[in-house]
Amino acid sequence: MKITDVPFGVTDWSEVPPTEHPGETGTAWWRTREIGNIRVRMVEYSPGYLADHWCSRGHVLLVMEGELVTELKDGSAHVLRSGQSYQVADGAMPHRSRTAGGARLFIVD
Repeated sequence: MKITDVPFGVTDWSEVPPTEHPGETGTAWWRTREIGNIRVRMVEYSPGYLADHWCSRGHVLLVMEGELVTELKDGSAHVLRSGQSYQVADGAMPHRSRTAGGARLFIVD
């Protein structure tokens, strides 16, 4: 990831309105900032959330609260708990998220 055209800025996430994104099951709420060539998000998954698609976009993702299972299209799964993160490049490995009890994430892509 090369970050360009992004001036210094501070975000108060409580002032960024959430948008609702239904999953195959459950719901995701995204608070999103598009800045220069990056998207920065605070994402909350409801309990029982399962993404409705496989994603090939690169991310840096930090689990802030809860537990997240990231499934890879190759059949493997990775459990991430609060304070853990993952990173993946664009097109490197299709992945999707699920959570039994809900999770709050910080994502840069």
